[in-house]
Amino acid sequence: MVERFLKQTSFKSEEDFRKNLKIIVPEHFNFAYDVVDEWARIDPQKRALCWTNDKGAHRDFSFADIKEQTDRTASYFQSLGIGHGDMVMLILKRRYEFWYAIVALHKLGAVAIPATHLLTKKDIVYRANAATIKVIVCAGEEEICKHVKASLPESPSIEKIVSVGPLVPEGFEDFHKGIEAAAPFRRPAFPNANDDISLLYFTSGTTGQPKMVAHDFTYPLGHIVTAAFWHNLKPDDLHLTIADTGWGKAVWGKLYGQWIVGATVFVYDHEKFTPANMLQMIQDYHVTSLCAPPTIFRYLIREDITKYDLSALRYCTIAGEALNPSVYKTFYKLTGIKLMEAFGQTETTVTVCTLPWMEPKPGSMGMPNPQYEVDLLRPDGTRAEDGEEGEIVIRTDKGVPVGLFKGYYRDAELTHRVWHNDIYHTGDVAWRDQDGYYWFIGRTDDVIKSSGYRIGPFEVESALMTHPAVVECAITGVPDEVRGQVVKATIVLAPEYKSRANDPALVKEIQDHVKRVTAPYKYPRVVEFVDELPKTISGKIRRVEIRNKHLSDTSKK
Repeated sequence: MVERFLKQTSFKSEEDFRKNLKIIVPEHFNFAYDVVDEWARIDPQKRALCWTNDKGAHRDFSFADIKEQTDRTASYFQSLGIGHGDMVMLILKRRYEFWYAIVALHKLGAVAIPATHLLTKKDIVYRANAATIKVIVCAGEEEICKHVKASLPESPSIEKIVSVGPLVPEGFEDFHKGIEAAAPFRRPAFPNANDDISLLYFTSGTTGQPKMVAHDFTYPLGHIVTAAFWHNLKPDDLHLTIADTGWGKAVWGKLYGQWIVGATVFVYDHEKFTPANMLQMIQDYHVTSLCAPPTIFRYLIREDITKYDLSALRYCTIAGEALNPSVYKTFYKLTGIKLMEAFGQTETTVTVCTLPWMEPKPGSMGMPNPQYEVDLLRPDGTRAEDGEEGEIVIRTDKGVPVGLFKGYYRDAELTHRVWHNDIYHTGDVAWRDQDGYYWFIGRTDDVIKSSGYRIGPFEVESALMTHPAVVECAITGVPDEVRGQVVKATIVLAPEYKSRANDPALVKEIQDHVKRVTAPYKYPRVVEFVDELPKTISGKIRRVEIRNKHLSDTSKK
């Protein structure tokens, strides 16, 4: 399948890849018809989805199964009045109905809005009114249904609410009864143009209200590089990306590129992440490819991996936050597998990545994906040299690359703020070494200026994470009369160190450790131990909240 969308499918080197990668974009491309239904035509029994949950249930879905169920779902959605351009929110956790629903919405030319189950009534009301959402399809769980129903009086655009069960409370449509009774599906005469919106994500930013990131119907093709080259997937692979379907990472690793390549998507539907259970699933189902954020790998390596047979696992990728080299080294020592890092945003597909023919440098994101013209710019707009910090940008003067978002929906001002003069500004700072590898520093707003030095939070966090007492940490800059700012470390302690949370000797031990591991001027002059770090609903650390709390606490003294 992938050869239909690439002029060249195999590459011998980074130079070959950079020179000859070319994505073919068909007119009126629709992932549902051109990939899912096409697999069902040419290889109907090929396994598309392997789904299991923490209650012992298990189901395999072939591409023929997915076509049949998405046709039924599309017909049912038509009966609810859903058509081209209509906005439909999906709050489906890791339920297999997510794949039915999102592919069905593509078949109708409608807009899918994946959302996390952690949304409250207030969050749903904001999203419903911001995007004029017409229908919500959700998991039938008491807490989720309660928030969805409570949002209705303040969400006039919502016409229907649908539950996939097991609970179908009063006022909700029954998804499974609906698809069982659905009439034969009639494909719309004109489902979509390439530049129609197909997918909308509310990004849970670390400051302000969530932004609405709009992607068009060609966006799945941008994930060919994600799956075929960064994940290094083959048609017989069983790939697990650990992500809730409400996160952008889900379509990165649980749908588009994987099915274009022809790999099987593995889904473990669980309520609470437990490292031992996840390792058991990887062993029992012979998962061959794993992608997860560094936090997950940190928890996995704290388990006794030697108790599990991970011999089927051949390739691992890591993204979602910057990778601390200590995690890379420990995982490699335990498994012999090198973690291949990458960088991207909800607004993009994989933008900088470590590819199979590259030797990973622990802590480096890799090199730019050639479908994007990536560069580093100084604050004055000039190009940063090797070894110099700069903002990661994507140049679009030669054309908008496949995979880059259309803009922020209904917010032309914000779109222009980050994307003007044919340059998209990511807001992330990095530096490039002489070999062309990129190294993450932090968000532009998070870089600390202390006594004339610029200090990136990530480099200090990397040093902290090599201390055995530290499970999680966040580095922020806090005001200081003499230095302008000083480095503050907010730390979650490992269980065996929690009894020392009030011990000044532990603070000094951690400070001295950072001085040894990195430059002495970067050590945290302020250290605070907390039970947990404040995070967005998608798991990003809210450094702004840490900074504000510090200011509030200081003002009270």
